[in-house]
Amino acid sequence: MQIGYARVSSIDQHPEMQLDALKKAGCEKVFKDEGISGATAKRPGLVRCLKSLQEGDRLSVWKLDRLARSLRDLVSMIEEFHKRGIQFRSLTEEINTSTPGGKLVFHIFAALAEFERGLIIERTREGMKAARARGIRAGRKQKLTREQIAHARRLINEGQYRQQVADLLNVSRSTLYRTLVSR
Repeated sequence: MQIGYARVSSIDQHPEMQLDALKKAGCEKVFKDEGISGATAKRPGLVRCLKSLQEGDRLSVWKLDRLARSLRDLVSMIEEFHKRGIQFRSLTEEINTSTPGGKLVFHIFAALAEFERGLIIERTREGMKAARARGIRAGRKQKLTREQIAHARRLINEGQYRQQVADLLNVSRSTLYRTLVSR
């Protein structure tokens, strides 16, 4: 069975162009999401579409960006389709995983996505390393200043309960404990 999926990002966009192209391409059933950004993970039409796909089916989309939020998501979806025996077709980019040429194009995309992931990881590590060298701490801003931590230690050493000190500093007891242990 040929199944289509269409998505428009905003309410003032209309899916008719995509729906017409999918019907013309032979889609017997078409799922759609309207007014939902591709960056949104929760797309009810896509969820229903993916659940309906069975071995031997082919999913068609008007354009690649209608289906996936990123190249990584697209590669992951197509790999899952392959495992389940589902073919994929993008009308605009003319990618069809049922043909050798379409498979080649997809594998090139997958290699590019893997390369991109590697570059992102490498840049992130280098950026974190440079930031640490400049004395910048990564992560969330600390809830307690160094002065507050020193004051908390003095109070605890003088016999105050940790819960009382945490209440005084307006943090949870676990936050106080984590801060005292880590510094």
